[in-house]
Amino acid sequence: MKVLVIDVGGTNVKLGVPGRKEPIKVPSGRTMTAARMAAGVKKALAGVAYDRVSIGFPGPVVNGRPAREPANLGGGWMRFDYRKAFGRPVRIVNDAAMQALGSYQGGRMLFLGLGTGLGSALVADGVLEPLELAHLPYRKNRTYEDYLGLRGYERMGRKKWQAHVEKVVALFKHGLQVDYVVLGGGQTKRLKGVPAGVRVGDNANAFVGGRRLWDEGRGHRHAGKTHAHVAADA
Repeated sequence: MKVLVIDVGGTNVKLGVPGRKEPIKVPSGRTMTAARMAAGVKKALAGVAYDRVSIGFPGPVVNGRPAREPANLGGGWMRFDYRKAFGRPVRIVNDAAMQALGSYQGGRMLFLGLGTGLGSALVADGVLEPLELAHLPYRKNRTYEDYLGLRGYERMGRKKWQAHVEKVVALFKHGLQVDYVVLGGGQTKRLKGVPAGVRVGDNANAFVGGRRLWDEGRGHRHAGKTHAHVAADA
């Protein structure tokens, strides 16, 4: 089965293409609607065969569909008919959840995506559970995202920002009782080392996670559970 993986970002839509090692990038931005995304992807992939589509969406996903419009893109994502547009079965999850699934190596894992905002997901004994930790209150009337996201880095500088990253990681690791934490996202390149029990993931794991969404026939327990709870066909 050939799975096309679409990782939707505010700067680029990155495509994990069957049989190709390097992703293809389609520029996005604030005018990128769902319809323009689909048209741009199909144009970039003219002549490429695929059987299934996985989409990592930068926002909450409920029952396999975007639950609100993305902050840094155009509109139309909630109502769009993805299956009709691509002519293939489509599964959609939050982009952090997709990268978490691709980063998973057993046990209980917390994934935190350090990007413009803060993505989060938990994989427990193979079952993917998307989280929304970003907008919970942290300190001084600010959220976790205000400290760990890009705004926090720009406001505090690298040293204070990293100190809060390490503090919050320890807090969540204890509170959620996970075995290890994986940090992903573009901001990880600013980190100067990580504590024990924490590792920096690879953004390419998003494409691994997108393929795993369709692996229920290969004995991956997480795939079936993910489909049942957060990624019904769109």
